[in-house]
Amino acid sequence: MSREYTTRELHQRIAARLQDAGIERPNAEARILLSFALGLDDVALVAASGMTVPTAQEQQLEAIVMRRIEGEPVARITGEKEFWSRSFRLGPETLVPRPETETLVEAALELFPERNAPLNVLDLGTGSGILLAAILLERPNAKGVGLDRSEAALAVARDNLERLGAGARARWICGDWTAARQGEEIGARYDLILSNPPYIPSAEIETLEREVRIFDPRLALDGGRDGLDAYRAIIAELPQLLSDRGAAVLELGIGQEAAVIEIARGRGLAARGAAKPDLAGIPRALILYPPARK
Repeated sequence: MSREYTTRELHQRIAARLQDAGIERPNAEARILLSFALGLDDVALVAASGMTVPTAQEQQLEAIVMRRIEGEPVARITGEKEFWSRSFRLGPETLVPRPETETLVEAALELFPERNAPLNVLDLGTGSGILLAAILLERPNAKGVGLDRSEAALAVARDNLERLGAGARARWICGDWTAARQGEEIGARYDLILSNPPYIPSAEIETLEREVRIFDPRLALDGGRDGLDAYRAIIAELPQLLSDRGAAVLELGIGQEAAVIEIARGRGLAARGAAKPDLAGIPRALILYPPARK
């Protein structure tokens, strides 16, 4: 009969296996997977470092570790990911949040620095609701609308905002990019419009790293032949959606800044200087103003 291992020993063993598999942060990911499998938070895991793990739980942990070694992202395994210092639940229809998307939140908060500003916010392609939630939590007098073409994604977003205490200030629309002008939202104008649209050229999706290519929803990645289809559709809507003081903040893919600015100019929109770079120095958050603000 094989002996039972302590949590400390299992952490060391899992980290070594992840390192051998080429995982970049083996120790951190081993801790996350161990915490998830045992149902313990970080503090409880440290306190239980000398606890032996029953064989049945170790077998469950083994299955989880194998999923990671085979390329499934940790966030897909645990079903949650941190963004803007909050934990968000995920679903098969939602992207795993990336740190670079926090650049949009930073840019938006700089545009509206007054904490108590009564903003009307629209999040186009809301997914798990991370952008809308981040703004509503930082601006307690703001209210917002999250739009997505996936009902399942909207269910995830709704749950996230309810858990974070901002659900009462959020409404939801299921539809394409034009749906914000339909139904109850006809004539609505927004002070802040956010979007992290699909922007990967169709032919490049098969070249993405496996964690993205296999496990992220293709609809949230595929930007059409040149990666710009969603920008064309969104920017066409902005003149009808932005308030007089409004601004849109769009996430960009690598090398797309000039092309998206040109699309915006064609619709009478003006860019607020260069896009705000992410931590890697890549132009990431492009700010656009309505025609009256040119």
